[in-house]
This record gives sequence, C-alpha cells and structure tokens, in this order.
Amino acid sequence: MQIVTEALLDLGLNKDGEINEQQLVLLDIKEEMKSQFRELSLGKELSDARAELFVLLTNITTKKARETIIKNYKALQKFRKELNEPQEQAETTTSQTAVEGDVTIYCDGGCTPNPGKAGSGVALYRNDKVSELWYGRYEEMGTNNTAELGALYESLLLAKKELDSGNSVEIKCDSMYSINCIKTWAISWEKKGWTKKGGEIKNLEIIKLCYALYNTIKRDVPLTHIKAHAGFEGNELADRMTMYTIQEQCREFVKYNKPIDIPTLLKMRAG
Repeated sequence: MQIVTEALLDLGLNKDGEINEQQLVLLDIKEEMKSQFRELSLGKELSDARAELFVLLTNITTKKARETIIKNYKALQKFRKELNEPQEQAETTTSQTAVEGDVTIYCDGGCTPNPGKAGSGVALYRNDKVSELWYGRYEEMGTNNTAELGALYESLLLAKKELDSGNSVEIKCDSMYSINCIKTWAISWEKKGWTKKGGEIKNLEIIKLCYALYNTIKRDVPLTHIKAHAGFEGNELADRMTMYTIQEQCREFVKYNKPIDIPTLLKMRAG
C-alpha cells in the first residue's frame, strides 16, 4: 500500500496539470469532484497496483488507449500472481474468477412506510469478500420503487468505474420491477416516445438515466435478480444500508466509512 502524496499526484498530471477519467477511478473520486482531486486524494491509502497504473496513464490522451493499458496491466498482474502460486491454487482462482467475476454488486432500496422515508444501499464484493458499502439518496416522501431504481442507478455507476479499471462486474438486484424497467419495458417505451398505454410512466426520469447508462455497459455487466431476504449476505448488507440512509437522512450517495463489522450490521433493523 502507498499513501497518496503531492509527489505521486504530480507524476500523474498531464502538461495542462489535469488527470483523466480512469485516474479519477483509481483514486476513487467521482467525475463531478474532479476539480477537488488533490484535497480529496492526499493521505489516502492506494494499492501498489493502483499507484502504478495512475502513473502509467499519465498523458494517455484517448480513453481507448487507457483502457488497453489497464487491461494489459491486469493481465500482467494475473500472470505474475499465477507464477508465484501452486498450480492447483492458480487453477482454482481462475475458475472462481470465470464464474463470479472480480466484482459483485448487490443493490437494494427501502421505504418506511410506503410511500414515506426512503433510501438506497449497495454492497460491493471483491473476490467474494465485502469490500465497500454505500448508502444515500434519502427522500422524505419516496417509494420502494424510487429507492430501488436509485440503488440500481448507483450500482451501474460503480460498475462502469470498475469496468474502466479492468475488472469484470456483475450486479445482483432484488427488484424485478427495476430490472424489467431497464431491460424490457424501456425498449418499448422509448420507441413510443416514452409513453405507454393506460397512463403515465411512473419514475420516468430515473428510469431514463438507468436505461441510458445500462445500454453503455450491458454487454459486459450481467444484471440478475435475486430473492430478497433469502440468505444472501450482500443483499442483506445492502438492505441495512437503506435503513442506515433513512436513519442518517443522507441525500448524497456516499461510501460507508465505519469498520465493516458484518455481524453488527446484520443486527440492524431490516427494510
């Protein structure tokens, strides 16, 4: 691990003193916060791999070229790892990666009552272990559906960033309504000028955002349904983040910055 310093950031700047989109992803900074990247980055812990990639991407002007560098670097890291592991272990790791992917994102939305106070939550797993929890998008008068769609939208944003970093990603959502909206129904609604028989399309604004973003990554990101409260740890943690959102009334969507104590979190109120 490395601590982000002024010297490291300076290595990543182009001739105009700027960093690119993929470098922001490596620093875990949202695009809209680009102007504050120095203040937000200094003092952070960064893996050696991310720090190396941050420098390698300096002055690479096209997104396609940056994606190629990231892909090749990931392949090289994997090759090095397999050389240093027993063959049997390497084969097991490769098999699991092919099935599960590098990253699995669980998303959930909750509302109490319905309609009422609403929030969204996400649990992000790396190599089958919880890595990050996210929460927010608090609404004083939302619905289960608005909260679920909000969680799916944030998951799609996270998935795109992971793809840009060279990771494989899948999203698991417990809302068939949200999945149908962007994988099935929106196709017809768009063709008809975003109208449908029988009345208005509820939650149209967030549906359009999800649909547009999903279409840019759907070939690379499986989006599947899982049953809520059926024993999936990731689903349960995402659920608890929805309740945490309502408790904290957090309107932004932010990373949970407390220690991830799974047993304690699962004892929290469920949505």
